[in-house]
Amino acid sequence: MELKPEQLAAQVQAGPLRPAYLIAGPEPLRVLEAADAVRAAARAQGITEREVFEAEGNQREPDWNAMESGFHAPSLFASRRLFELRLPTGKPGTEGARVISEFCADPPADIVLLVTAGEWSRQHGGKWSDAIARVGLVAIAWPIKPHELPGWIESRLRSRGLRADRDAVQRLADLVEGNLLAAAQEIEKLKLLSEGAAGSGDILDAARMEDLVADAARFDVFRLVDAAMNGQGAQVSRMLRGLRGEGEAVPALLGMVIRELQTAAALARAPNLVSAFKAQRIWDSKQPMYRRALQRHEAARWDAFLAQAGRVDSIAKGRPRRGQEPEDAWVALERLLLAVAEPRASRLLAVR
Repeated sequence: MELKPEQLAAQVQAGPLRPAYLIAGPEPLRVLEAADAVRAAARAQGITEREVFEAEGNQREPDWNAMESGFHAPSLFASRRLFELRLPTGKPGTEGARVISEFCADPPADIVLLVTAGEWSRQHGGKWSDAIARVGLVAIAWPIKPHELPGWIESRLRSRGLRADRDAVQRLADLVEGNLLAAAQEIEKLKLLSEGAAGSGDILDAARMEDLVADAARFDVFRLVDAAMNGQGAQVSRMLRGLRGEGEAVPALLGMVIRELQTAAALARAPNLVSAFKAQRIWDSKQPMYRRALQRHEAARWDAFLAQAGRVDSIAKGRPRRGQEPEDAWVALERLLLAVAEPRASRLLAVR
């Protein structure tokens, strides 16, 4: 039976761990939190040793031989171990499917296998995922639909000890525009703001929700850059219109834009993306965003984007190119971020 990530998280807290788990889907926050629940349950049950398997360097797949050998080798330090297999594409290939299936056919008593995947569709599953389902649990983090988002927000508010009426929940849903990570961050802020405040146990109404979250949450620069990196061109344009209407200045936005472009440029040239994520201190929840962006553009394009960001800065500071008419810095910034979001939009720039 296919579970929701939240259902899987509740089950692992309620009893002994099963031999194998598969948590996959395009909602990185839900995948990460369900995987964290398995890790926490493992620690609570005395599993202190963890081994991680994922593609390294120029390899397109994990080291299946090392993983298979680990299944059969006794641990020198712990009686039980957690093996984590990370499959960003959700496809283990022929050899990986065999290793997983054989593990599930006769799972060692001292090993719990946790498989996570960032991409998933009905076509991703196969005999290997069915094998996991027979001995363990499978949870798929399908995208939250617009009509499901208020329920997800209300449940998360309750889990943090907060109460809000229907209008307040809907207002927060409108503000975050389907971004679960943004919603989670706002709820954490609400929890901090409510702690120790007079009337903190009251039910939040829409007006109070808006005061606490602030309408700027809809248009802040962090989400603007995330939208560009995630390929959401329409959302980029909408957020920029909001920021401009709020009276923001382009130079105030460019610092974060340039930092993200520099990070992407460094990642694009890294021989080992896994190590680069660690070196850049990029959270697991943000790694799928960078992976998607890097798939859209080659390394040279990120350097071109950085050069274009410098040009936007010059325009914003009133320094147009020699012999050219002054340009609108907002239009130039929008063209840059749309090119980051959608490769076909690069024709709007002098970027090829």
